Amino acid sequence: MGAGLSQEARRQERLLREQWEAARRQVRERRGTAGEGERRVLAQLLVLTARGWRLLVGRGDVVLVGPGGVFVVGVGDGGGGAAGLLAATRVTESAVAALGMSPVAVQPVMVAAGQGLDHGHGRIRVLGEQEAGRVLLAQPRRLRAESVRAIADHLERALPGREAVALEERTRPPDQRDHDGLFDLDGLRDAALEGARRAPIEQWMTFLHPDQVALVRRNWSGPARISGPAGTGKTVVALHRAAHLARRTTGRILYVTFANNLPRVQSTFLRTMAPAVADRVDFRSLHSWAQEFLQERGVPVRLNGDKAETAFSRAWTHVGRESLLARIDPGPGYWHEEIDHVIKGRGLTRFEDYAVVPRRRRRAGLHRTQRQAVWELYEEYEARRHERGVHDFNDVLSMALAQASQEGGPVPYAAVVVDEVQDLTLVGVRLLHALVGDAPNGLLLVGDGQQTVYPGGFRLTDAGIDIRGDRGQVLRTNYRNSRQILDAALAVVADDVFEDIDGVPTPGRRDVDLTYHDGDVVRVAEPTADAHDRELVGALRALPDGALADTALLCPSKRALGHYQRLLARAEIPARPLEQYDGNPVDAVKLGTYPRAKGLEFKNVFLPRYDTALTDTAPETDTARERAELMRSRLFVAMTRARDLLWLGSVTGPPAPRR
Repeated sequence: MGAGLSQEARRQERLLREQWEAARRQVRERRGTAGEGERRVLAQLLVLTARGWRLLVGRGDVVLVGPGGVFVVGVGDGGGGAAGLLAATRVTESAVAALGMSPVAVQPVMVAAGQGLDHGHGRIRVLGEQEAGRVLLAQPRRLRAESVRAIADHLERALPGREAVALEERTRPPDQRDHDGLFDLDGLRDAALEGARRAPIEQWMTFLHPDQVALVRRNWSGPARISGPAGTGKTVVALHRAAHLARRTTGRILYVTFANNLPRVQSTFLRTMAPAVADRVDFRSLHSWAQEFLQERGVPVRLNGDKAETAFSRAWTHVGRESLLARIDPGPGYWHEEIDHVIKGRGLTRFEDYAVVPRRRRRAGLHRTQRQAVWELYEEYEARRHERGVHDFNDVLSMALAQASQEGGPVPYAAVVVDEVQDLTLVGVRLLHALVGDAPNGLLLVGDGQQTVYPGGFRLTDAGIDIRGDRGQVLRTNYRNSRQILDAALAVVADDVFEDIDGVPTPGRRDVDLTYHDGDVVRVAEPTADAHDRELVGALRALPDGALADTALLCPSKRALGHYQRLLARAEIPARPLEQYDGNPVDAVKLGTYPRAKGLEFKNVFLPRYDTALTDTAPETDTARERAELMRSRLFVAMTRARDLLWLGSVTGPPAPRR
């Protein structure tokens, strides 16, 4: 076998040498007036056409289309020719946008003749003559052969003054020669969509719907918002927008979401799809960023969730448990949420303001006397928290807002992108708005009120944010779910009218366009919990090899999650908590709660005992109805994470006695 490999290596070396000589001969014939260094670089690029690449030669640059994407290549030192190269790159981006190709798939490269280089010059990657071919061939595969041909043919028509050049046919292996037959624009879009169904993450790094590409590249005169139902690609557009802005500006981009686990995953995706700008985008959860922001400015932060929770428990025992609040809802949790999301979450410090504030997404109406009782509980909590010398999470955001509002000098970020904005508090949105104000392209808010997983709410006007005209965009095409999966999810929330942050009441069952038609909903009902769990383990074991890497098991609570974590361990099925998942492929079931799955998607989603999130009878109180509606929203989020398979398990018998 070793001798065979050695013989093949020698054959490839001879072939490459023949191709190199042929390329140099062709370049001399076509570009005889060019300098020797430029001719060598062009010859090296011409050799790539024998390996599935297409080369379009212009006067000042060339466009390469290959498995690794689209590259606009200039020959120089990376300095004086940079402006022209970037201008040519923008023209190329506009040309491929009609095909649904994201701007992140078009990359400018400057090749320095006679030098050994590999570094960045702003957006441009600067390569030495010897590195160019190797680096381009080593790019991750983004395009299939038919896409390369269709894109190159489209660019040849769309970019005047560029000529398609290929290595002489006699020097190329027969299996690498071009085939007859081209895609039209619709054909290429269909091919890209079909590829996205087979490998969604890899494909959406390159191809988006042309309408989504337009949002990524749009120039907005002030704060903007992108909304839309689950599965319409809001996070995908937000990530591409962050990369696009990083390429267009010299400042840093802040990409914020509420959950702690999402920034790791999103950072991995951006580093894969746009490595040249990944270091200029900060992916952070809002609270962790706010803590760091305060610490950098010398503002002491004494965050202690356990001590703050103890302070509230004692405040409830002292002034809440025997008050009229207990007659509305005897559980302290509802009133803790009222303080967190309505009072402190909105930054209220005076009772007169709380007495009249609309309590959005809170179903239990409170008259002035009842609000007075809530305010007494709030003041008692604040007093006991101060006694312990600790802050809670709301305090961190309020202090950061105060600091950001009084700061002068340069703006810390060129732009802020907020994902899952509906999960933030009003103070959190005000804080992020304060970082960039109403600057053009400064603030992008992305989210969907139907996917709210936390109580309370606000309107953008409450935050002083004015979204005018086309700065408010709605995505309406679902690229993720099959009709079966989406119908099952919508049935859960069909009767729940929700109010998004724009203040418009919207019915639970919204009309969406579907593009992905393959999928299945499997419902399993067993008389006992043990039988249910055996079916679950059997279904996971029946998945094809490698499928666990794109499989999630989601639960409504941490307690339920612990049970299934132990169950999979006993069954020797590998599992990875979502808190530890960073977006890199790992052959293990992803385990997490419904809220932790926000912003993610998986081919297979298992929801054991999903019906525990639903109530068989109508809740009797307003607060119970509110909790039931919130649980349905969380279940809806979990169900719409599934692309190909949604497994719904339930137990039909009475619950087993506690041990």
